[in-house]
Amino acid sequence: MKKGKIIILGSGPNRIGQGVEFDYACVHCVWALKEEGYEAIMVNCNPETVSTDYDTSDKLFFEPIVYEDVVNIIEKEKPEGVVVQFGGQTPLKLAVPLQNAGIRILGTSPESIDIAEDRERFRQLIMELGLKQPESGIARSKEEAVATAEKIGFPVLVRPSYVLGGRAMRLVYDREELLQYIEEAVLVSEDKPLLIDRFLEDAIELDVDAVCDGEDVLVGAVMEHIEEAGIHSGDSGTCIPPYTLPDRTVNQVKEQTKKLAKALNVKGLMNVQFAVKDGEIYVIEVNPRASRTVPFVSKAIGYPLAKIASKILIGKKLREIVPEVFEIKNPHPATDFRDAGFRNYSIKEVVFPWSRFPEVDPLLGPEMKSTGEVMGIDRDFGLAFWKAQASAGSILPETGNVFISVADRDKPAVVDIARKLVEMGFSIYATKGTHKYLKEHGIPSTRVSKLSEERPNIVDRIRNGEIRMIINTPSGKRERSDAYYIRRAAVEHKIPYFTTVRGAKAAVEAIHSYKTRELMVNPIQEIFREM
Repeated sequence: MKKGKIIILGSGPNRIGQGVEFDYACVHCVWALKEEGYEAIMVNCNPETVSTDYDTSDKLFFEPIVYEDVVNIIEKEKPEGVVVQFGGQTPLKLAVPLQNAGIRILGTSPESIDIAEDRERFRQLIMELGLKQPESGIARSKEEAVATAEKIGFPVLVRPSYVLGGRAMRLVYDREELLQYIEEAVLVSEDKPLLIDRFLEDAIELDVDAVCDGEDVLVGAVMEHIEEAGIHSGDSGTCIPPYTLPDRTVNQVKEQTKKLAKALNVKGLMNVQFAVKDGEIYVIEVNPRASRTVPFVSKAIGYPLAKIASKILIGKKLREIVPEVFEIKNPHPATDFRDAGFRNYSIKEVVFPWSRFPEVDPLLGPEMKSTGEVMGIDRDFGLAFWKAQASAGSILPETGNVFISVADRDKPAVVDIARKLVEMGFSIYATKGTHKYLKEHGIPSTRVSKLSEERPNIVDRIRNGEIRMIINTPSGKRERSDAYYIRRAAVEHKIPYFTTVRGAKAAVEAIHSYKTRELMVNPIQEIFREM
């Protein structure tokens, strides 16, 4: 006999900037509630999802995730409560209006959700907890935006408030670019303020997925982004466990996550984004809901976080759901990989739709552009990265020519990358500035022409099949430069290319591992038997 009805709000229509990962969380929520004897009612309006399959939920309403439609369904079904935390930002926006209408929201309260969403209230919480946050401000006019950005100091990250998938978010390097952004991209007003944050250059970004029952916190994983901070978390490759940070920093991040979860009285899932710069930890944002990384983390650690969180929503405790995590003296892999002797690296890589948009610059930034993700697992970081790249359709080369052209700020960091490539038998092709810099540091390279110079230029060489891999970091400006045509040629000819130094380093390590180690493929079940 069913205990009662519970309505789960899905993520709405899929679009670039919102992955299908939220659908995964919704489906796991349905399964968990059915296991516990509840009638699970799904509300979603996307025929391409598993949550809208005829046999997933007990009852499906194929309706838009908007207030009027949701309230009509609630009035008809009279559920015990509504779940908003698994469908991403779309249903989360309905939490406060639904509660104001007298509807019970299961899990984290709308009040806590609002604290995390509201810039001023969240800043106050961070100060109370003694944590750090990048300098930020809110602007309600063009003049206020310029004044705020100049006070914080360029470069800054700017975005409209309450955006989805980093939509219209941009990294701005000077006053002129900020004014251009306001003119072209957003309407700044009293009702639609602009959020401005200091951009932490050369920082390492981290994602943490955790589950909290109001008392205990289970840290699923600390994920280190492979790309630098400033790339949208949905577009960045990530690694579990962190592969460059010291244990001390990782443990501090976990403690800060637990502090935030308890302060917000989270009941269910929570995602926190951190940045680490010069050993200092900064809180970027907290989302008291399912994140895009929940499926990836769940597969990496062997614990279905969305199902665990769903059982918390109906009153169960973590010590009841996963007693083994809290009963053993040594930390379990789900709470601490390193101390538990976790022996594998799990790497998430993303899939982009560049080939379907021939005019779009395939450059990563703060606005999310990916449409899917893949995963590579191996005891060796390099092989795990190689598998992830291969799964995303990017086969890293073993021999041939590598083209390198990087911004001035990246030239010192690219020296070691180029040296390792030469040691592995690759030949380096570079444009004038990078060629000169490499030569000064004793690394042989062949100078190639830019598009504006004599032919054959670099794009000709790419089209002729002479280039096997590309390392090309942006200069910061957004005009259509040679770099744009190089990246487009790479997409058209399916050549692996990297637009960040950290991504290029990981690729070089992956190539070295692939050339020197044996590549093994094991079922994921076998991996968990070893743990």
